[in-house]
Formats: sequence, C-alpha cells, structure tokens
Amino acid sequence: MKRKVIIALAIVFVLFMAALFFYFLSKGDSSRWQLALGGVLVSALPILLLFPKKNPFNIPIIIGYYIAIFCTTFLGSIAKFYLHHLWWDTTIHFYKGGLVGFIAIALYKLFIPGREREDVSKMILFLFVLSLAVVSSVLWEIYEFVGDLFFTHTMQLGGNKDTMYDLLAGMAGGLLIAIYACVKKAKI
Repeated sequence: MKRKVIIALAIVFVLFMAALFFYFLSKGDSSRWQLALGGVLVSALPILLLFPKKNPFNIPIIIGYYIAIFCTTFLGSIAKFYLHHLWWDTTIHFYKGGLVGFIAIALYKLFIPGREREDVSKMILFLFVLSLAVVSSVLWEIYEFVGDLFFTHTMQLGGNKDTMYDLLAGMAGGLLIAIYACVKKAKI
C-alpha cells in the first residue's frame, strides 16, 4: 500500500509541476519555470524510498511531505502566497518543523531496535526530535539565504527578522512534536 501511495503521489506531483514548468517556460517567466523545475525534482525524491528493503516513513509522513511541497513550491512561491499573505511563511516553517519532528521519530524507530528503546531516556528522545527539527530549520534558512544571494532576492524579504521568526516557528513545531514523543514514548 505504501509503495502505491508513493508512486501515485509522485506521478501526480511530477506531472503537475512539469505542466507548470512548460507553461511558465513558454511564457518566458524565468523565475517561475525554475521553481516548477525544482518542484519536479523534489516531487520525484520520495521514489528513492522504493529501493531500500525497509521504508521507515509511514503514509501520513509521506502525505505530509507532499503537502509541504505543494504549500511551499506551488502556493508559496509560484502562486505568491509568501508575498500576499504575511503569515504564510511562518506557518509553513511551523508545519515543516513538526513534519521533521515526525520524521525524527520514524528515524529513531528505524535506528534503535524495539528492546533497546526502553533504555533510551525521554530526554534523549526529546533532544533528538527537537535537534533534527532545529537543524532542518537552519538548513532551510541557509537555502533561502543562498537563493537570495544568487537567484531570486525574494526569499528573505524581512531580512534578519524574517529569519528569526522562521527559526522560532520551525523550533516551535519541532518542540511540539518532541513533547508529544516524550509523552507517547512507551507507544513509539
């Protein structure tokens, strides 16, 4: 079932982004065709999950990934929600912090066998989940900075203030999931 979901979502998103790529390329909109091309690449990325023997990510995480792609690439950048809705950027960073928190839980379950999980303290699990969310937020801000430096000049319109709000929102999303992981540790 998981394989079918990955294949179906990848095909739908790749075709959608490819159609946008050709549309904006034909219109000469260089900023948007580049975003759509990037959307094609990140939409196809989960296909790599079909190759390992065990895919640690459940269907909600995979769907959450595609929601993030749709909200950032299409709605945020192509449909210009980042420019027209000031709350959009911070909300997306909060969502992505939470999504990475759930990814951290999946990785925790993959790398630490069931019996050994009992010996792992709640604090270690908390720090792992929160740290992964914070690191992903930092990496995303570096991506935005480099993108503005060389390409778009629109990813960090608010400067340092925008960066700090984004980092705090990503950390808050990760913090929420880290607390959840501690509370539900016995069931994870």
